[in-house]
Amino acid sequence: MSDITPHQRRVAVSALFFVAGLCFASWASRIPDVAHKLRLSEGELGQLLLALPAGALVGLPLAGWAVHTYGSRVVVMLAAGLYATSLPLLGWMDNFWTLAASVAVFGFAGNLLNVSVNTQAIGVQQAYDKPIMASFHGLWSLAGFLGGALGTLLIRAEQPPFRHFLLVMVIGLVITLLAHQRTVRQDTGADAPGPSLRRPEPYLLRLGLIAFCGMLCEGCMFDWSGVYFQKVVRPDAPLVTLGYVACMSTMALGRFISDYLTHRLGATRMMQISSALITSGLLLAVVWPFFVPALLGFLLVGFGIASVTPLAYSAAGRATTVSPGVALAIVTTVGFFGFLLGPPLIGMVAEIFNLRVSLALVAGIGAAISLLAARSTPAPAPVQATRVAG
Repeated sequence: MSDITPHQRRVAVSALFFVAGLCFASWASRIPDVAHKLRLSEGELGQLLLALPAGALVGLPLAGWAVHTYGSRVVVMLAAGLYATSLPLLGWMDNFWTLAASVAVFGFAGNLLNVSVNTQAIGVQQAYDKPIMASFHGLWSLAGFLGGALGTLLIRAEQPPFRHFLLVMVIGLVITLLAHQRTVRQDTGADAPGPSLRRPEPYLLRLGLIAFCGMLCEGCMFDWSGVYFQKVVRPDAPLVTLGYVACMSTMALGRFISDYLTHRLGATRMMQISSALITSGLLLAVVWPFFVPALLGFLLVGFGIASVTPLAYSAAGRATTVSPGVALAIVTTVGFFGFLLGPPLIGMVAEIFNLRVSLALVAGIGAAISLLAARSTPAPAPVQATRVAG
């Protein structure tokens, strides 16, 4: 009998979420420096950044198979190690094509880690009588803030991206090695069927659409909140970034309180509240595009998007017709297209109309989350209860 407690499992898996967020934020914070080093035009940079989702999409279906076949404990260790060790390559490569290949590997590893660490989180949650999934994603968001702050400090210290990424690699590998011995050994529902060519059950497809809408809204806020403040709200220059900061801060905070609210209100009601916050926040910023209402609107949007993806992932883990790793791969694959399609969609609509119309469209997509949550088929009854294995 293992003497490792559920709380220790939770800390270990939280640490792996932290590694994932730290690595991603470190890369994101130095993209301008990498582009400057290679003298990339805006068009070339856009092409380079497409390598990350391309690698990620390759990793998503493979992740479901690997987690089902070898278990999330093995995959999360390998994925976290690859994610951390591929990071310095992004600061070392000195031509477009080798850098693009490295970015694709980074995206591939990131999604292997995404599926496997969320499978671990589902296993940890089985030992609790309440939802805890959002708190794991809160650690990812917190790591994103700290990774961005570290990037800012090292930029001011005139440290090149390669040294920055080496430092993060060491931190990531140390955390991964320390956490690995306390991760979940046997996945929940590991005896369920693995990947197949048949159509996924409607329950998982609907969860994927919910994740699609949530991640589309999240991706749009990542990429366009600052632009909206700059070009539509037009505050003083030092205040332009506050729209982005407001949304990201309430998203991180919301993920730490979402589990408590979900436990009290239920997942469906929480989805509907999140949908209402996204829609009302965006409409507030669109109808009254002035500093105070727009800032308040973006604060509401951050709270709204905080719980949508964690709730969709948590619900996917209750599927019984396939294993949790496969279910998560299906949901994350559908949801990930929201990240891919959302920001370009905003740009195209804004070019035809304007940014206010674009955000109004995103508000409508946020409202669709409530409709999908209300129409969702009930989660299948879980297979025989499985506690965290020792």
